[in-house]
Amino acid sequence: MSKAPIPYAVGQMRHSALDSLDYFPTPPWATRALIEWLEANVVSHLPSCSCWEPAAGGRHMSTVLSETFPVVWATDVHDYGGLDGIGSFVGVGLDVIETPRHRSGASRVDWVITNPPFNLADEFLERALSVAVSGVALLLRSAWIDGLKRWESVFARTPPTSILQFAERVPMVKGRWDPTASTATPYAWFVWHGLRSRAGSETRLHWIPPKASVRCARPDDVRRFAGEISHA
Repeated sequence: MSKAPIPYAVGQMRHSALDSLDYFPTPPWATRALIEWLEANVVSHLPSCSCWEPAAGGRHMSTVLSETFPVVWATDVHDYGGLDGIGSFVGVGLDVIETPRHRSGASRVDWVITNPPFNLADEFLERALSVAVSGVALLLRSAWIDGLKRWESVFARTPPTSILQFAERVPMVKGRWDPTASTATPYAWFVWHGLRSRAGSETRLHWIPPKASVRCARPDDVRRFAGEISHA
């Protein structure tokens, strides 16, 4: 069945968002590499957990998360289409989105997993830690580990439990996933887990081995995710 054409005004709005927002869709294999590591090293019961992806864009990451998590909330500050809610994950005011309900009935989720805007990563982490019951994972440029200001505001107070450094590059292109793209920028997953028993915890560095882009790929990824905006 062919899709109806996007109205011109809506199309212009979405193109404007792609130009103005820090929107770099995550390759599907990079999300699966995180899930693979979590299930092997941290928690084997992810299929019983809920997850919130609050910078979901065209659902490149949240769709992959749905392959494991039975409940995934996909939200974003901009309406890219097909989302579960529209609103800012950070800041104050009426445009800040409410936290989904945890299975206990509280406004909490088991996991928050996202690729946040780099310049808002600190703020994303602060809220994520306040609403997640089990864990938080942020996909960021490896350079996020650097800096005196971030040491004081993040790492000295709430250091990640694990840093998962990709041995290979994770190419990201503004506004779309391009499986043929390349990059010189290194990326890592910064992970906080065991949030209710973190006293005295130390950060451990791990590597996501080479060939994750092959090992964690699926034959239909290009069909499902490649393009300017995916509505998979």
